[in-house]
Amino acid sequence: MLTCIIRYQIDPTKKAQFEEYARNWGQAIPRCGADLIGYYAPHEGSSTLAYGIYNVASLADYEAYRARLSADPLGRKNYEFAQKEKFLLREDRTFLKLASAPHGARKDI
Repeated sequence: MLTCIIRYQIDPTKKAQFEEYARNWGQAIPRCGADLIGYYAPHEGSSTLAYGIYNVASLADYEAYRARLSADPLGRKNYEFAQKEKFLLREDRTFLKLASAPHGARKDI
C-alpha cells in the first residue's frame, strides 16, 4: 500500500474555493478507486498550506485511478474549477510506504 500526500500551496484569500475543491474530491476520489483519507485546509499556523491524502495499492493502480479520475465528470469539473479560480499556487505529490506497522506497544521491551 502506498500513501499519496499532496501538499498544496493555496492562495490564502481563496480558502473557501479550496474547501469546495476538497469536498468535490471527497466524492470523486473514492468513486474512482483510491482510498481517500481526507483533504485538509489551513486552520492555525500557515494560511497557505493544505493537504490531500489517499492510499493506493501500487503505482500501477495509481495510474489507472488517475485515468478514471480524469474521465470522471466531477473530476473534470473540479480540474476546470481549479484552473478557473486559480487558488492552487503549487502542488507537490509524494508517495510514502508505511514503515511503523504494526502499531501498538511492544511486548518484548
